[in-house]
Parts: sequence; C-alpha cells; structure tokens
Amino acid sequence: MKPPLMRDTDALTRAPLAPKHLSPHAKEEWKRIMPLLIARRIITKSDLAGVEHYCAAVGAARTIADTMTTGGLPDLRLAGLHIRYMQTARQLAAEYGLSPTSRTRIGAAVLDDDDADNPLVV
Repeated sequence: MKPPLMRDTDALTRAPLAPKHLSPHAKEEWKRIMPLLIARRIITKSDLAGVEHYCAAVGAARTIADTMTTGGLPDLRLAGLHIRYMQTARQLAAEYGLSPTSRTRIGAAVLDDDDADNPLVV
C-alpha cells in the first residue's frame, strides 16, 4: 500500500508556464492539471520534471490516437506504442494524485484538522 500524499511545505503557489518543447497536446494537459496540483499543495519545483514527463506521455498518446484515427488500416506498431504511452501516463498520474485511487489518498491527507464539529471525535 502506498503512503498517503501529503501537503508539502515547499509546495508551489503559482503554476509555471508549460515547457516550450512540449507538444500542443502535452501543453494542453499541463494547463489542465497544473492548477489542480497547485491547489492541492502537493507539487514542488523538484516535481516539475515528473509532471513534464506525465504531460509528454499524455501528449504522445493523444498524437498517436489522432494519427490512428486518420489512417485506413490499423497500424499495430502504433497501437502498441499508444498503449505504452497510456500506461506510462497512468502510472505517472498516480504519483501526482491524478487518478481516482490516488485522489482518495490525497483526500485522506488534506482533510481539515478542525474536529470541533465532529460528534465522533473523542
């Protein structure tokens, strides 16, 4: 079992711009997820390379999907590459609380500590 994700004392408070070398699909993903990561206070400057890799994997998977939908016959090599990029993106998403299961770990970690209104607190 993975430990819960915790708020970081060095968490970024503003989203940096997407790296210029990312593909358009990857930049789109960066812009979509970065506000979530900033709001949850779990992303630090040292995490940016991992987030960049996640966005690059999502961007590559989307680019391959676009290519496959415009082609006539299915390309099995592209399909295999697409699957690998999607798996990589899914694995990296879990590291940053971007999947349903990993979000529950964050939810457990960032609950408000105010127990005054909880009748079950002893």
